[in-house]
Amino acid sequence: MRKEYDFSKAKKNPYASQLKKQITIRLDEDAIDYFKSISEKVGIPYQSLINLYLRDCAATQKQLDLSWK
Repeated sequence: MRKEYDFSKAKKNPYASQLKKQITIRLDEDAIDYFKSISEKVGIPYQSLINLYLRDCAATQKQLDLSWK
C-alpha cells in the first residue's frame, strides 16, 4: 500500500445523496421482535425490512388514525 495517495483529481460520488443515512431511532421491543421474526422467515435483515416498510408507507402516503378516546 502506498504511504500517500493523491486525491486532487478525485470526483465526489454523484450517488451520495441517494445513499442511506444512519440515524438513531427508539423502537418498542415488541416492534423489533416482530420484524426480527419476519426477517428470519424471509431471510432479509430486520433493519432492511423496517426500511422497506417505511418506504412503502411513504410511497403510498399512508396516514395513521391518531384519534385519542
